[in-house]
Amino acid sequence: MTAEGQPVPAGPADVLRAVAVGLLNLSGLGLGYALLRRWAGLVLCLVATAVLLVVALPADADGVSGKVVAAYAVFLVLAAVHGAFRGLRRPLSWPPKSPVAVVLGLVLLAVPVGGVVLYNGAKDDATQKMLLDRLATADHLVQVSKAQPFGSSKFEYGKALATYRDLYDHHAGSRAAKRVPASLTAYYSAVGATYDQKKYCDAVEPLQYLRTVPAHFDKKALGTLATWPDDRLATSLYECGAQSLSQDPSSSTAETDFSTLLTTFPASPQAAKVEPAYRAAIDKAARELKGSDPCAATGTVRALDGSVAGLPGKQAGMADAFAKDAQRAAGYEESGTYACGVHQYKGGDFDTALTTINDFITRYPHDGHLALAKKIAIAAEVAQNEPAAGKHLPTLDSGGSIPMTFTNDSPDAVQILYTGQVTGSITIKGCSGCSVYATETDASAHACKSSSKNYAKKTLYLPAGTMYFLNKPVDDPSTTPASHTSTLRSDYVYTECAYTVHRDYGL
Repeated sequence: MTAEGQPVPAGPADVLRAVAVGLLNLSGLGLGYALLRRWAGLVLCLVATAVLLVVALPADADGVSGKVVAAYAVFLVLAAVHGAFRGLRRPLSWPPKSPVAVVLGLVLLAVPVGGVVLYNGAKDDATQKMLLDRLATADHLVQVSKAQPFGSSKFEYGKALATYRDLYDHHAGSRAAKRVPASLTAYYSAVGATYDQKKYCDAVEPLQYLRTVPAHFDKKALGTLATWPDDRLATSLYECGAQSLSQDPSSSTAETDFSTLLTTFPASPQAAKVEPAYRAAIDKAARELKGSDPCAATGTVRALDGSVAGLPGKQAGMADAFAKDAQRAAGYEESGTYACGVHQYKGGDFDTALTTINDFITRYPHDGHLALAKKIAIAAEVAQNEPAAGKHLPTLDSGGSIPMTFTNDSPDAVQILYTGQVTGSITIKGCSGCSVYATETDASAHACKSSSKNYAKKTLYLPAGTMYFLNKPVDDPSTTPASHTSTLRSDYVYTECAYTVHRDYGL
């Protein structure tokens, strides 16, 4: 329109003018429309640019949606094409010459280009900050977990490590990625903190965990941390095993830790100390066999025997030494079992002593104490029923001058155990014509007094003094045995009758 409100007459086609309008519209400010005095187009361009700025600012790590950017780019191209078409024949309000307008359009292209550059820079800063925040969160998680037991914080350590790995692998050029090696150093220190506190048993699991990290992490980032846990783990395994060996050899901890040490670090100085530790423990237990509690010492050497025999010493070159240690421990266990049975007998615990001595007799049939052990077993069994019989430890003495004849009026074979001045046992076969008596009174009146019965008999020659006897069935251990005490004098002849009353034996 002219000043008088008449339409502006179309001029001749001017390609440079069309290009200028198109370039000016590409700035996103609608200046091409402004120079053509097409105000609606100008407003539309400004609104579109304003909407983009609202969506894009402030810049963050995620940036603007690709769909929004694509839509805005399409809009600018359409505005440029449309403006160029309108400016082909429509004169500009300013500048008067088209080449000047083209230059102006080219200059103003710096607006969107500069905006993109600035936005990308802001986005990169936002991304760097986001990555640094992730790193800081992981670092904080590590420090918080450091104060907790490893078992309850293992998951958190795993989360932190996953963050470090993602930053290092997928954001290699970021400031956060460059700080990952330092964070890993703090990470290893936190996970292995119990080692520095000399809590060696607690340190084993976290140090074993750290040895798995190189399998999932770039070794370049780890550097010397890849082998950082090795010596510490070897030390922890040895110290924890040695502590267990000293405090409770029957525990499986020592064998487990030493086995892991010998197979994982067979050539380490710590592995070389395992065999001497066992040797010393066996020697200590052997000395205690002569102490106040030989039973506990025997249990110790028995546990050491089983433990050292199970150690994998081949890789460390200790198999022969371990075999010798096991042999020594087995020897001490043999002598200790006997000493334990004697100790229990002297302490009046005849039930346990009998079990221990019988175990000794069964396991060690060639031991030099076998003969006396059999005597102690007999005395302990008698003392179960007659405690006075166990006041003195039996000897290997036998025989005497006083005859004592035992007659069996029972249908079953019986065994007579005796102790006192001498200790031993005899077995008398059953009487084929005999039967079980109904009552004790009936047995007292008739046992061993029938001239028609062929009683089995045996005679012992015993020394003078108090003797304790126990009569029990040979084939029926559930039947209650009978005990009897006699004081033998010289120039006397003694007889005893064995019989059965309702499955209970009398003497």
